[in-house]
Amino acid sequence: MRVLGIDPGLATVGYAVVEATAAGYRLAEAGVITTPPQLGMPERLQHIYEETIALIKQYAPESLAVEKLFFKQNVTTGIQVAQARGVVLLASCGLPLYEYTPMEVKRRVAGSGKAQKIHIQAMVQRLLGLSAPPRPDDAADAVALALCCLLQVRTVVGRLQDAARGAQ
Repeated sequence: MRVLGIDPGLATVGYAVVEATAAGYRLAEAGVITTPPQLGMPERLQHIYEETIALIKQYAPESLAVEKLFFKQNVTTGIQVAQARGVVLLASCGLPLYEYTPMEVKRRVAGSGKAQKIHIQAMVQRLLGLSAPPRPDDAADAVALALCCLLQVRTVVGRLQDAARGAQ
């Protein structure tokens, strides 16, 4: 299974394509989509939309994992991120969508909803067999989102298989 993880933002959108293989997990690609600050909001959102469509066409993911919005103080930034997130969802082309809060990602990837960023990065590095954590941070967050989705699917499939064995 191949998952496109997206960490939405207006200036920087993190993305990652992670695959589940028989041998474990493999990072196919990770990076960022950036939008120039001198562009107007419509142009920035259009750029995010087009780049997201291009990623979906290039990597043909089976699912999309996107971070749920969470903001406490800066409402203006939150609204801008919400607009960028909406554009990503629009571009998803009907892919199955999985949405996770930061706490859910931390819990599934690192084992604790209160895990520090360094612990999540260490687990991502370990699960993917990387020599170093993915960079920049937005891309690393997208990798963690994609892994969270794959780990959730693996858990659900395992439970279904266990149930099927028990019914026999």
